[in-house]
Amino acid sequence: MKCKKACLVINPRGGQNLARLTDMMAVFAAAGWKTDIAIKEYGGHTMELATRAAEKNYDLVIAYGGDGTLNQVVNGVMNARGQQSIVGLIPGGTANVWASEIGIPADPVKAALTLVNSECRKVDVGHVEVEALTFLDITQGDQQRAGDQKTHTRKVKPTSKARHHFLLMDGLGIDAAIMGHVSKPLKYKIGPLAVGVSAAKELPEQQPFPIEIRSSGRGRDGEILWKGEALQVVIGNTRRYANVAEMTPDAYIDDGVLDVCVITAGNPLTTLQQVASLLLRRKPDNTTAEYFHGAHFMITVPASIDMQLDGSAVKLRDYLSKSDRTALQKVDSAQQVMVHYRFDAMPRALRVAIPYTYDDALFEDATGKRGAHDAAQQQQESRTQNNKQSLEEQAQALEEASLLLDHGRNVKVVGVAPNPEKQGTYIVAGTTAKRSTGEDKPVAVCIDGNTTIIKRTGEHVPPAIARELPEGGSIVVEGKQSKRGVIRAKRVVVV
Repeated sequence: MKCKKACLVINPRGGQNLARLTDMMAVFAAAGWKTDIAIKEYGGHTMELATRAAEKNYDLVIAYGGDGTLNQVVNGVMNARGQQSIVGLIPGGTANVWASEIGIPADPVKAALTLVNSECRKVDVGHVEVEALTFLDITQGDQQRAGDQKTHTRKVKPTSKARHHFLLMDGLGIDAAIMGHVSKPLKYKIGPLAVGVSAAKELPEQQPFPIEIRSSGRGRDGEILWKGEALQVVIGNTRRYANVAEMTPDAYIDDGVLDVCVITAGNPLTTLQQVASLLLRRKPDNTTAEYFHGAHFMITVPASIDMQLDGSAVKLRDYLSKSDRTALQKVDSAQQVMVHYRFDAMPRALRVAIPYTYDDALFEDATGKRGAHDAAQQQQESRTQNNKQSLEEQAQALEEASLLLDHGRNVKVVGVAPNPEKQGTYIVAGTTAKRSTGEDKPVAVCIDGNTTIIKRTGEHVPPAIARELPEGGSIVVEGKQSKRGVIRAKRVVVV
């Protein structure tokens, strides 16, 4: 990843995501990045921090947290004036769906190495806004007769404080109700089980709701695609849903369209079939699901229906101006108001960090730089292959290795990644004992063409051997260590 200045935006999650911060910073420093830290202090602060970072022209804005934190960073970068920043991720949440989608390891140090070994790709972003509210005026007396029901529609004034963008998906219905009532302290303690606790409370209360889906260019006069009662609606920009199923299995992140899945209301048998399909087949049962895709949609649901973006609940009132909120508050029941949501795909509107190791499954245009990168890496490695050593040279190397084993710095390996910006260069993340106290300290070892690498047997090997270093293995290093824990290796013995 080509980067000079990075900003790491952290959701501390009660301190959990601060424990290995020094380890990650050593990796970033080894890559030559100047990385600043910004820590979330209150609700909505993450989006503010990301906007500020993007407007200060940071090359890379890294979300360290879950999918909700990532969504806040995406919105912050999208809201920045003249934004050009790349969005990266260190997973530190509950589900970490985006990390699973593109193959980012859960371990924060390994994720930092993966981020270094990534490329910038342009992806689509979903956009949602409330376009109008329709109020149902019910007359006194027999309120159930259709003839007694009148409506008036109020155009909504746009507001900028809400989160209008999503990278993964938008959900309307059961999932949003569940996520909106998850206890954050409980989630930090027991993880996904906290969602289960919320689901146990909310599911019995959920009922089918009326919905209308229209194709749309501009305005609400598009063709009706579907109308009826539903339990759940998912508007997908990607495929995975809570790491359990693929609700929109045909979605691509660069095709310029959004995919919609509607879980329709049914009887107890069809509901059971749908649950079984989600658990066993990892996708909805087509007999109780409807699918649509397009660049623009209008979706109308009651104001009582909750919404989530990228797994994080949002509030309808955040999308409304003060006068619109006042009008909504005057209604006896939110079910008497229909909300007209507008969804738009924003083609390739965001730059994100995608690992070179990713298989491009989400990309319709799978023309990343991975192939050229691997070819260049292999070519560089072939140039560094050493000729076979003479017996005299091997004996000298064996003596050199023996001295280094006695006096060098022992490093226990956590992970390894090539640095794509410097061909033939590798970053080895690990820990080493502080000589004065014996305390384990994080380090990042830089291995390049100037590093002499020796096996215990005295055999010289090229830098590419770093790829084969196992997690938990050891190397002994000679080289100066910086204050940030970066060791520029002069000599290395592979133990």
